[in-house]
Amino acid sequence: MIRSIPYVVAAFALALVVHAKKPNVLFIFADDQCFETVGGLGLTDIETPNLDRLMKSGTTFTRAYNMGSWSGAVCVASRHMLNTGRFLWHANETYKKAEEERAAGRFWSENMKSAGYETYFTGKWHVRAKAEKCFDIARNVRGGMPNQTPAGYNRPLPGKPDPWSPFDPKFGGFWKGGKHWSEVVGDDGIYFLDLAKKNKKPFFAYVAFNAPHDPRQAPKEYVDMYPLKRIKVPENFLPMYPYKDKIGCSHSLRDEKLGPMPRTEHSIKVNRQEYYAIITHMDVQIGRIMDHLQKSGLAKETYVFFSADHGLGVGHHGLFGKQNLYEHSTRVPFIVCGPDIPKGKQVEAPIYFQDVMASSLEIAGLEKPEHVQFNSVLPLARGETKKSNYDAIYGAYLSVQRSVTVKDKKLLLYPNVPVARLYDVAADPMEMKDLAKDDANIPLMRKLFARLIKLQKETGDKLDLKTTFPDLAKK
Repeated sequence: MIRSIPYVVAAFALALVVHAKKPNVLFIFADDQCFETVGGLGLTDIETPNLDRLMKSGTTFTRAYNMGSWSGAVCVASRHMLNTGRFLWHANETYKKAEEERAAGRFWSENMKSAGYETYFTGKWHVRAKAEKCFDIARNVRGGMPNQTPAGYNRPLPGKPDPWSPFDPKFGGFWKGGKHWSEVVGDDGIYFLDLAKKNKKPFFAYVAFNAPHDPRQAPKEYVDMYPLKRIKVPENFLPMYPYKDKIGCSHSLRDEKLGPMPRTEHSIKVNRQEYYAIITHMDVQIGRIMDHLQKSGLAKETYVFFSADHGLGVGHHGLFGKQNLYEHSTRVPFIVCGPDIPKGKQVEAPIYFQDVMASSLEIAGLEKPEHVQFNSVLPLARGETKKSNYDAIYGAYLSVQRSVTVKDKKLLLYPNVPVARLYDVAADPMEMKDLAKDDANIPLMRKLFARLIKLQKETGDKLDLKTTFPDLAKK
């Protein structure tokens, strides 16, 4: 049978499309991991050989941020922003309508499906839309955090035996089910790669660890890697943060009651020991996934992103949680590797970690949807530009904290106190010297305040700051 010319042309065009397979996207996601806990950055005595390997294989963004949260569960807001592409308060408006958003195609996974991707998910989800509907294949979908036990809080107390152990399976948590959850996520990542190798479609895999969220549990061999004599107390350690109650960080807050109040150096060391151990254990699972990616033959056509939903205090400023706007709680690791991404490069331009969504849409050849407010980091990663998409970084927690960072200057506001604090995060990375005490800095603070007011409009923030801080509102 003789085919018509249009038929032959169409078949040829289809063959070209199939042959020109789009790059794969592998997103590896940690929970509660502070930016400083990647060994390759040289900021902390911690062993993360596989994350270090990722750094050497790609580009690291040293100032990646989360905007904050409308609830004490910071990860909920963080992940909803990630999957919808919306800035903080705009995301809050759609939070309870997550399933409607997904059904309308306004979810990250739905965007990738529309570009012809097979989509996979495992691990912590914590978004109202069902992961099983969002992804073609979803395995071992976990809730917000592993099961808690009363013995895991307010410990260790001075002069008393510690009632809890990070490696005893009887406490459940990450051990529930008989196999550590990080190892299950590692297994699922490998399973997805085996499926993807057989699939003609490109893949988008969202691999989300619960680690290093509390309860910070790891096999004993990993805890033993960090004897207390090896652990350093943060330089900005405080027994008690002076404004903790009025900024929403009282000892009754779940994250903050993990350790005793006032804080002791011993309790900080024990909690950081367990924090480092579960990160190193997670790093091993990431290494398993990366090794399998290489063995599968898919590595050369795959972009890999690694990040976390927010940071964590674990003793910085006397705070344990992520419900604050200091760098240790808003900044996260962010690494991207790919076919055209420079190796061993570091970028200081500020980004939001949620930019990973827009970056993947660019890889998929999609035009950024109108509702997506975050931006692709690929031009920065490739060295096509040195200019950030953001001239200022916004931060918010409930109605009790706000911040704005322009270049290296950061204005931090506590409306319920009320007090304003000013830091130079380059000269004073531990944020220990409050420059607001010097009247000579008032003009700078007013300039930063004005930028924050503009950011409020961009992010949908309706909190009245001008009435609370009339002196800063002056022009």
